Amino acid sequence: MRTERRSYADPCGISRALDALGERWALLVVRELMLGPRRFGQLKEGLPDVSPNVLSQRLRELEADGVVQRVLLEPPASLPVYELTARGRELEPILVELGRWGSATPRRRGREMSTASLLFALRTMFDRGHDDRVTYGLELGGEQFGVAIDADELAISRGRPEHPDAHLSTDVTTLRTVVFQGTSMRAAEQAGALTISGDRRAAARFPKHFQKPQA
Repeated sequence: MRTERRSYADPCGISRALDALGERWALLVVRELMLGPRRFGQLKEGLPDVSPNVLSQRLRELEADGVVQRVLLEPPASLPVYELTARGRELEPILVELGRWGSATPRRRGREMSTASLLFALRTMFDRGHDDRVTYGLELGGEQFGVAIDADELAISRGRPEHPDAHLSTDVTTLRTVVFQGTSMRAAEQAGALTISGDRRAAARFPKHFQKPQA
């Protein structure tokens, strides 16, 4: 049985935004979709603590509010996936600033970050103070991504870029500790947790493009 959605019944734009996005897990669903469409199972994998029923309910609510849409992939896959609408994609700068604000909050013990949350953290903590132009291929848990840095701009996309300056293959925990906790790339390599190919000097600069969390 579907429960009636709660509302602040307040005409303020902030309260109306919270009517759409303030329920538990809603914004994290949006975060998981920022890099492109995901199947239900992939969303569940990225949010392991949410129950299937709650995830289904959040997706229905986000669809009703025009934030998410359900589409079928082109044949031969023909699988249903969820993706952000244009209105949903407008939330990206808001989530970036929210993530930057939250990075100053002490971290509690809990699960490891999902792939999507770590990549969004890179977006959040990108340091525009470096005049660098470099493209990285990044493999995380078998998924390929491109990270393109052009001075004060950062773009992250799914799929391996054609001609990366350097390619890093690792896991979420290793990349998080290298970028945000100061673990050396050499130590990660020696431990067998990180593989580097291409321009090693470019690879060594990767963590320098990101600020460290304040907490």
